[in-house]
Amino acid sequence: MDLELKGKRAIVTGGSAGIGLAVVRMLAEEGVRVTVPGRNHEKLMEALASVPGAVRGLVADLTTRAGAEALVRQEPETDILVNNLGIYESKDFADIRDDDWLRYFEVNLLGGIRLARHYFPGMLARDWGRVVFVSSEAAVRVHPDMIHYGVTKAGQLVVSRGLAELTRGTGVTVNAVLPGPTRSGAIREFLQRRASTPDATPEQAEREYFQRDQPNSLLQRMAEDREIASLIVYLASPLAAATNGAALRCDGGIVSTIL
Repeated sequence: MDLELKGKRAIVTGGSAGIGLAVVRMLAEEGVRVTVPGRNHEKLMEALASVPGAVRGLVADLTTRAGAEALVRQEPETDILVNNLGIYESKDFADIRDDDWLRYFEVNLLGGIRLARHYFPGMLARDWGRVVFVSSEAAVRVHPDMIHYGVTKAGQLVVSRGLAELTRGTGVTVNAVLPGPTRSGAIREFLQRRASTPDATPEQAEREYFQRDQPNSLLQRMAEDREIASLIVYLASPLAAATNGAALRCDGGIVSTIL
């Protein structure tokens, strides 16, 4: 399917693995020139080596203000911004210290805000652009063991909708995507730690997780990276012009409400 993206420029944060890398690959397949910032040059180059098309790795630590400034100096404009960088963990509320809260705000929320603050006005000036925040179903379905994560992901929805309100009558859109559990190396370790037996296979750990912790899931399995990336890339395309200010769930049916 031609998404009419050929020749566009994109920045994808958290693009060296998981959903982000799948987004990079799909955008490149559509003829987009993609820039992928990352902290580790070797890891970045290794991840992007198999991606065809015009893909550029750029060393910048977006968990800091200095890293964001380094990125915008080297890539001052873009047509598409996918704010995908994020961290998560399971932790008892009483054990979440101030440093944990600040780190989650810095990485999950401020990281995307800094980039949007720079690139969004330029999109408005050119009358075309796409901003996509990769949030989480945890933004609308509270996880008692991940409260700090959920707070920052809910914050992304406020920022996304707020920016969308500023696009009225323009060719710019801002949307958020809310994935559910998605297959990755990190989630496999997470499930293994939560398994009832330490020798559970990855398949057993995943099955137990959905039966015990996610009975509402209609999918009853982890989503694949590309299944989430396909929605993000569609939102980044001209075909999604009528979708603006939305929070779109791709959570496998875990959230049982209609809206």
